[in-house]
Amino acid sequence: MKTSELIGALASAGGEPSPPRRPLARIAPAAIAGVVLALAALSLWLGMQPLAAAIRADWFWMKAAYCLALAVSGLLILLPSLRPGGRISAVGLAALAMALAGIAVMAGQEWVSAPATLWPKLWLGDSWDLCPWRILLLAAPIYALLIGGARPLAPTRLGLAGAAAGLMAGGLAGAVYGFYCQEHTAPFVALWYSLGIGLSAALGALVGARLLRW
Repeated sequence: MKTSELIGALASAGGEPSPPRRPLARIAPAAIAGVVLALAALSLWLGMQPLAAAIRADWFWMKAAYCLALAVSGLLILLPSLRPGGRISAVGLAALAMALAGIAVMAGQEWVSAPATLWPKLWLGDSWDLCPWRILLLAAPIYALLIGGARPLAPTRLGLAGAAAGLMAGGLAGAVYGFYCQEHTAPFVALWYSLGIGLSAALGALVGARLLRW
């Protein structure tokens, strides 16, 4: 068969182009499943604080809002990075900067208004040495499922996609950890929650560069 005949045969076959793979359609179910796994792991591992009292406290929602803001920032950076040749999302970076600036302002206001004798407690709480590592561990199942959902999309900026998935996983894990953690100061959250989520993003970049390779 000549090349011209082959082209004609293919054109007459009436095939339709395959629908584009939509990143959000793969990432959203993976994130939901990851959060469910993290919640189950938390309940079996550490348990949960009395939620009836916690949900009436401003500090509970402060932690949740900050962590979810970071998770959304990660999502906004992740989605465009999953397309071949995808670029860094300016909207995602702006959302990330706003979240970090917001918690920094809250931490600064709480710090300067407190007596100096309380400063160590504001920053260290009772679990500063455990908090980041617990968030990182809870982020692991979320990250694994996000990478599993992202891999078929064939991203080309692997480190960026891995870091964004790690940021999203870390933010969601921080929100999950808040169901157990009773630390209630903005300086603590700004330092130690941010460290755990930042470690998740950094490790996500390193691991994603390998796991997303195709």
